Amino acid sequence: MGLSAFASRWLAIGAALMLLGVLFGAFGAHVAAARLTPRDLEVLRTGVTYQQLHALGLVLIASLGRGPGDPGLLRVAARLLCAGIVVFSGSLYALALGGPRLLGAITPLGGLAFMAGWAALVWHALRVAPDPVRTGSPNA
Repeated sequence: MGLSAFASRWLAIGAALMLLGVLFGAFGAHVAAARLTPRDLEVLRTGVTYQQLHALGLVLIASLGRGPGDPGLLRVAARLLCAGIVVFSGSLYALALGGPRLLGAITPLGGLAFMAGWAALVWHALRVAPDPVRTGSPNA
């Protein structure tokens, strides 16, 4: 079965962000570890962890949006998780690598984007009617 344009796009974005997360993690473990303070290395690792967890969330959202029709709240959730990765993890990477400490002020905005993205996914799940064939409903 082919993927919808929505599913294909967000699967590719989620997988690419996972790939980058692995690269950033390897960079931290093998290159930056000797150059960063323990605190900065921990900040970098936090960025990698959150990037990878939320990139997996994008892959999940892509799998939920495989079918036809407008993905609606799934699109909102995917965009918010992606924005959270850019803002939250991106600001942590910049801070760990010596960026201006002012960037720490925007990091929580990325966290809010993560929370809003997961809330949109919850809302989607509560709005989608269960498939009676799959649930064994006598009304099937």
